[in-house]
Amino acid sequence: MPTLTEGKTPGDFLLFEEQDHYSREEVTIAAGADLEPGTVLGMVTATEKYVASDEAGADGSEAAAAVLLTPAAAASADVTAVVLKRHARVRRFGLTFDPSYDTEAKRDAACAELEALGIVVS
Repeated sequence: MPTLTEGKTPGDFLLFEEQDHYSREEVTIAAGADLEPGTVLGMVTATEKYVASDEAGADGSEAAAAVLLTPAAAASADVTAVVLKRHARVRRFGLTFDPSYDTEAKRDAACAELEALGIVVS
C-alpha cells in the first residue's frame, strides 16, 4: 500500500478567525514558488501581489502583511489564494518563514508586524 502524505493545513497554525470570514481576503500570489498554508507573506508594493515575505527584500515584501490560508501552486504562474489579513490568532510554531528569517529576532519582528495588522501570534 502506498504511503500518503498530508501537507500542511490551516489546523496546523490557525487558532481563531472572526466569523463570516471577516479575517480572510482573496489575493494574487505572484509566480515564482509554490507556497503552503501558514506561509508568512509580504506584498510587493509595485504590483500589489503577495510573495513569501523576504526579510532582506526592498520591494515591500520585507514587511509581513498576511498569512497564507490555502495552498498556492504559483511556481509557474500567478494564482489566487485566500489569506488571513486581520482579526485572527495563529500559532507561531505553525507558521512558515522565508529562509531570510534566519534568527529568532527576525521572526519576532515579523510576528510583531502581523500583530500590528490584528493577527495575534501566540
